[in-house]
Amino acid sequence: MTQHDTATKLLDAAEKLFAAQGFAETTLRTITKQAGVNLAAVNYHFGSKEALIQAVFQRYLDPFSEALTRQLNQLGEHEEKVALEWLLGVLVALAVGNSSKEQQKALLFFRLAGLAYTQSQDHLRSFIQERYAPLFKRFLTLLCNALPEVPATELFLRSHFALGSVIFTLQGFGSMQQISEQDFGQPLGLTQVIERLLPFVVAGFRAPYAAS
Repeated sequence: MTQHDTATKLLDAAEKLFAAQGFAETTLRTITKQAGVNLAAVNYHFGSKEALIQAVFQRYLDPFSEALTRQLNQLGEHEEKVALEWLLGVLVALAVGNSSKEQQKALLFFRLAGLAYTQSQDHLRSFIQERYAPLFKRFLTLLCNALPEVPATELFLRSHFALGSVIFTLQGFGSMQQISEQDFGQPLGLTQVIERLLPFVVAGFRAPYAAS
């Protein structure tokens, strides 16, 4: 087994166990047992449990951020005039993907993201803010340009409201499917949910602003 294979096995095992059990509840011993490697492998490849958690998120966020950067670069001189609907649509499309495999991976990631919100993972927030700061700043600038009537503080709050809606919806997608089929007799696909979620989020961003 190569060093790369060992690291991949650790990441695969950690990702699934964190999503199923939570970050604090999942021990390094459990992860290494699941991965079929020795305990020292975690320290060798990642250095700590916190660094392993960060690497799990990085494995999803690096390709996503690169894809989003390519999309924004294609705007060229039109970047300052991009519409909110396009901006959020591209963000969600890239986050969720097209194929069944990509969508399953995305749902697993949003499960992890939801846990990161509810469980104390300050190191993870700092890691993400530092690593992806240029893209975050660029995206926020585009968001401000698309909603010039909304003050920066209000936009910050609405961004968190929107992110919370998306994470809660996608991390609980399996339950939504089950309820839709059992209570309403309607099968529910991820694409259908996204088609309804986007207008909801857009409406929240565009809601009239009244200073308190």
